[in-house]
Amino acid sequence: MTETIETTHSFKPNFGPEGLIPAIVTDQRSGDVLMFAYMNEMALEETIASGIGHFWSRSRGKLWKKGEESGNLLKVIEMRTDCDQDVVWIAAEVLGDGVACHTGERSCFYRRVVQANRPGGAVLEFADLPQPKTMPAKTTPV
Repeated sequence: MTETIETTHSFKPNFGPEGLIPAIVTDQRSGDVLMFAYMNEMALEETIASGIGHFWSRSRGKLWKKGEESGNLLKVIEMRTDCDQDVVWIAAEVLGDGVACHTGERSCFYRRVVQANRPGGAVLEFADLPQPKTMPAKTTPV
């Protein structure tokens, strides 16, 4: 069998043209999406080596250890990649105060986009994250 990117055991992250790979971070307990950021090769290597989330700040143009100043570090519980290895998914425990957003919110996704009462418009509405849905228990055939 010929090895492909979809079947390999080798981690070969597919960085985009700017040398970045998207990273989605979720809460390891609830599954809530906490944040979305980018990693360059150095950030990915630091994250794997240290077990703490590191990212590339596009606005500041530098490596960024999430929570370095606030103490709300992202402890990596599990890291995954998708089938073509062009995105990373991190299940994390938020240390410190347990908030992942620099605004003090638990998640960076604390607002939802809703249609405005005017043509073509949308507004933001502050909203709690949806409650996680529980999966039905698996049943074993008798």
